[in-house]
Amino acid sequence: MKPYTAETYGERVADVYDEWYQEYDTAAITVLSDLARDGRALELGIGTGRLALPLAACGVQVCGIDAAPAMVARLRSKPHGDRVEVSIGDFADVNVPGEFALIYIVFNTFFVLLTQEEQVRCFRNVAAHLVTGGCFVIEAFVPDMNRFDGEQTTRATKVTTEHVELDVTQHVRVEQRVIGQKVVMTDGQVRLYPIQIRYAWPAELDLMAKLAGLSLRERWGDWQRAPFTSESGKHISLYELAE
Repeated sequence: MKPYTAETYGERVADVYDEWYQEYDTAAITVLSDLARDGRALELGIGTGRLALPLAACGVQVCGIDAAPAMVARLRSKPHGDRVEVSIGDFADVNVPGEFALIYIVFNTFFVLLTQEEQVRCFRNVAAHLVTGGCFVIEAFVPDMNRFDGEQTTRATKVTTEHVELDVTQHVRVEQRVIGQKVVMTDGQVRLYPIQIRYAWPAELDLMAKLAGLSLRERWGDWQRAPFTSESGKHISLYELAE
């Protein structure tokens, strides 16, 4: 059995990622462009360029990091994809030269770092690459333990006469880890798309930021800057270098 590694998800899902996840909140582009302030931006887990390419089209100089060469190859195949400088590697290490006005990570991708130690290391390395007045932005879901029944879930996401898609997960509560598979069955053929995450609550992320010398500037419930409340299912958190 092959071990699950940092590039496993991206390498498996690269050929269908853009088909599955076509939509995004276009307000994110406006927000990120404003936060970049004519400086350089770095996307952690850049993937196929789902946000990076439209952000670059707005005039922002965007760089990226991703662990999966197959995802980066998809980015490169798109119009102007060759204009985005991308490093292959673990984004927790932020292994790129220079400093950035904006570093961001979206679509819950921060949680693919599977230990608290890796997540703390990411914060510290981000802090080392921010210019004075720069900003680190995280988009992530708020953990909801009610979604698990007996520490697991099985949910049909698509059912047709010839096609079935299932999301199957197990919850390892003591590690704050979710181990999942998207199972796609088409006319007798079965394909598996594994994913693992280590979730964290907003307060835990704030503590990681503090350990890295960052502080919370703002937190919203969505990209329209709605207030973050106890009812919010996700958060957009902005961190800056602490004074």
